[in-house]
Amino acid sequence: MGFFSKDIKTLDDLFVHTLRDIYYAEKQIEKALPKMVDKATDGGLKAGFEKHLQETKGHIERLEQVFEMHGVKAKAVNCPAIDGILKEADEVAGDVEDKNVLDAALIASAQAVEHYEMTRYGTLVAWAKQLGRSDCASVLAKNLKEEEATDKKLTQMAESKVNLMAAE
Repeated sequence: MGFFSKDIKTLDDLFVHTLRDIYYAEKQIEKALPKMVDKATDGGLKAGFEKHLQETKGHIERLEQVFEMHGVKAKAVNCPAIDGILKEADEVAGDVEDKNVLDAALIASAQAVEHYEMTRYGTLVAWAKQLGRSDCASVLAKNLKEEEATDKKLTQMAESKVNLMAAE
């Protein structure tokens, strides 16, 4: 089912489809993060990626909880957007020889992922509220808050150290 599929007729259909989209995305991110941990050379960045891997596992569990609360099967639908973001991240990281520049590239790629997740979770929270599912909205808001915190940490890391090292 494509994002603008004929199978999507109601806001509830769209909500469930988008849940399945971010579920797929989180599972792909869970697979990609260990590679990012391995490629990172900055200790703080490596630790941040490891921490976010654990958070991502929690995000998947929360999404499964929302599926259950909403009475639909937890299943993923292909998300070409996250596939493209992760493919680009892998390609960029593969082309960088300087370890400091590599860390800057990894942060940029990780932030592209975070921003995608924040848009999805922000939308899902709004739709859940509109559908009268404040219970689902509050669970999804936890994931959104963690994604926003990760994005801020990545920015701080980039601006305080990693980008400076890359520029030398």
